[in-house]
Amino acid sequence: MNAGIIGIGSYVPEKVLTNKDLEKMVDTNDEWIVTRTGIKERRIATDDQDTSDLAYEAAKRAIEDAKISAEEIDLILVATVTPDRSFPSVACMIQDRLGAKKAAAMDLSAACAGFMYGVVTASQFINGGSYRHVLVVGVEKLSKITDWTDRNTAVLFGDGAGAVVVGPVSDGRGILSFELGADGSGGKHLYKKDDYIFMNGREVFKFAVRQMGDSCENVLKLAGLTKEEVDFLIPHQANTRIMEAARERLQLPKEKMSVIIDRHGNTSSSSIPIALDEEYKKGNIKDDDVIVMVGFGGGLTWGAITLRFGK
Repeated sequence: MNAGIIGIGSYVPEKVLTNKDLEKMVDTNDEWIVTRTGIKERRIATDDQDTSDLAYEAAKRAIEDAKISAEEIDLILVATVTPDRSFPSVACMIQDRLGAKKAAAMDLSAACAGFMYGVVTASQFINGGSYRHVLVVGVEKLSKITDWTDRNTAVLFGDGAGAVVVGPVSDGRGILSFELGADGSGGKHLYKKDDYIFMNGREVFKFAVRQMGDSCENVLKLAGLTKEEVDFLIPHQANTRIMEAARERLQLPKEKMSVIIDRHGNTSSSSIPIALDEEYKKGNIKDDDVIVMVGFGGGLTWGAITLRFGK
């Protein structure tokens, strides 16, 4: 079977934290944040909303969009670095709430590249014939591990969830190629330190600019496609300058790259599926479009997928 995306959904909290709000919390200003990151605001979950709550809402919408029942889900994969607790997994928690009684369930951790790892893992189960429908969720409540007194990281992150149902699609459509990678020696540049996110911004920036562009070119080559055949780029929404570097490597016009970072900030593993859902709903992604999705994250990890959209 060819594995592709047959359902998409997302959810973000209602509370909006603007750059003006942050000016009252840390020594920063709107112009500095926008110039260096492209972020104007981000969504923040309430104290009584946890990661599984966000994941459930996105998952429910993806299943509805796929026009299947929860009982038809064979496996649930949740990519997150901010689970409600060490165990049970977020995947098990939403399995129960969704009523996906037949589904196996587990979390995986690859930071901002987690959704890419999840989709590739799902495709392997489907291509191999073991499962038919796999729910993949990227979800983070980064606000609970953000040091709101650190101006270098407090301005970057937001909360949210995005989900897809991966299942069999028609010939020629679906996942055409992928690349996953890791460089554990770079883990020291982005990690959780004393319960909060620590990032060496300069080193992560250099890594991301290089790896995002390389991965995009690599998956196109694996798919036997040229840059001219790419219809849309969905990069991890970490920083507009990093995203622009990837777009320029593919020689794409600006209107062919998803940019939601201005309204959401960096939502880690959920950024790509949230962007995918928003572009799909706006009609920017159509059947048979060639899409490149690419992300990087702590680990250091990275992943890219070439997808021909449609069922």
